[in-house]
Amino acid sequence: MMRSATKDDVGQICAIYNPYVLGTAITFEEEAVSEGEMARRLEEVQASYPWLVLEEGGRILGYAYAGKWKGRSAYRHSVESTIYLRQGESGRGLGRSLYSLLLEGLRERDVHAVMGGIVLPNERSVGLHEALGFSQVATFREVGRKFGAWLDVGYWELLLAGR
Repeated sequence: MMRSATKDDVGQICAIYNPYVLGTAITFEEEAVSEGEMARRLEEVQASYPWLVLEEGGRILGYAYAGKWKGRSAYRHSVESTIYLRQGESGRGLGRSLYSLLLEGLRERDVHAVMGGIVLPNERSVGLHEALGFSQVATFREVGRKFGAWLDVGYWELLLAGR
């Protein structure tokens, strides 16, 4: 079942996200996110955009949301998307289903452009974005440093108009 996230989901969202924070370079955060901070983020996002969870038997398997791309008013029709699956749940099409529903919700909110930032290399995330129609538009070389390594970030874009 896919639905809007609630504050009751924050603990499970942290349980999905924090292993990525602490054990991978997929996110550039370096300290675990508290439930209080995640609740604040959830509330901020949901003031304007969808934050969805994928739930199976009361257990959240993943989440996806969109947030502002930039702060200036002319960017108001552009967002950056985020998706995370519980580790061990990839390869079953869950990410594609969840992301597709997020994109549908963004179309309903008059969003025109969706950007997805991906720390490189990350073949699964690149494959997911490209399967959904995103195209790579940029690579920023060595813009992040985590676990003693300089990391590149690629950006993929999807224009929703006419789709």
